[in-house]
Amino acid sequence: MSEIIRQALTKNGLVASFAIVGAIMWLSYFVSERLTRGRLHGSAIAVFGGLVLAYIGGVVAGGKNGIADLPMFAGIGLLGGNMLRDFSIVATAYGASFADLRRSGLPVVLALFAGVIVSFVCGAGVAVAFGYRDAVSITTLGAGAVTYIVGPVTGAALGATSEVMALSIAAGLVKAILVMIATPLLAKRIGLNNPHTAMIYGGTMGTNSGVAAGLAATDPKLVPYGVMAATFYTGLGCLLGPSVLYLATRLVFSA
Repeated sequence: MSEIIRQALTKNGLVASFAIVGAIMWLSYFVSERLTRGRLHGSAIAVFGGLVLAYIGGVVAGGKNGIADLPMFAGIGLLGGNMLRDFSIVATAYGASFADLRRSGLPVVLALFAGVIVSFVCGAGVAVAFGYRDAVSITTLGAGAVTYIVGPVTGAALGATSEVMALSIAAGLVKAILVMIATPLLAKRIGLNNPHTAMIYGGTMGTNSGVAAGLAATDPKLVPYGVMAATFYTGLGCLLGPSVLYLATRLVFSA
């Protein structure tokens, strides 16, 4: 029976990868709902699970593509490749309305740029503190602090190593979890109780899963506003990371 399952997974790699990812997502959201009452978003648990599987795959297969190095899981390499990743980002961006962002006013626009730049500087500073000195690695890790989507997108565009890209994802995941936990605790102190402040908050923090879970624990009615701004934040980070922020980083560290 195990041999039949192995052959089925190997010969139908892409179909099997959809089933595997679907199972991981279901389990992650089940754990999120039952064990954390939604405070730790299912998508963050799924990303963490993916990193664990990538590590296991790398150890077992001794390769550089994580679990995709195992023949029966090779389809995950395609499902998680650049093409489908970028398609997902574009599809997410289509869910936000530029007209709504424009009506929200200048504070939200400023929050978007400030959020991306401050997160990038913090991430880049940590990268330098841990001994990274090349502009590509510093930019990729700084972009990972923006979100765990912006990190690998920037790293792929700049040609960063797989290890650095994995670290950028981990940095974004840590940020997402911190935002999930801190949002309901700080909401009253920062006046996070209306759509306008929710958009500013989403534009400042930027991590979709973190903002969604944090606002859901604070007031579910605020979730759409925060997530809409966070979606623009992700798109802005993907634009600035491999271009303006990389050039600025290279200017500083090539001097």
